[in-house]
Amino acid sequence: MTPEAFDAACRALSGVTMDVQWGADHVYKVGGKMFAVCGPTAFGVSLKVSDIAFEALVESGAARPAPYLARAKWVRFDSLAAQDDAEMADWLANAHALVAAKLTKAARRSLGLAV
Repeated sequence: MTPEAFDAACRALSGVTMDVQWGADHVYKVGGKMFAVCGPTAFGVSLKVSDIAFEALVESGAARPAPYLARAKWVRFDSLAAQDDAEMADWLANAHALVAAKLTKAARRSLGLAV
């Protein structure tokens, strides 16, 4: 996956905003809450996953615990270029859904998300 495809996959999800933080990292949010981070190069990305996906991805070696965010079940894929577009788009949709589910009903409604 390219950084442009990553950006497009994130922005295709409902209610997504992107901020540049921590220097040049692209931080994707829904309702003001982060669900994915992509650095300024194609080297790696971090995103929120379920508890089960966290264990499976880390144990298999497909990803590693994300620095600073592992306790919240975030993983880091060290090479964005090595990721399949469709699979990464699915991970992003799942990350978005996990974070959006924690928003209030009013916030979800205002973003056009299912309540």
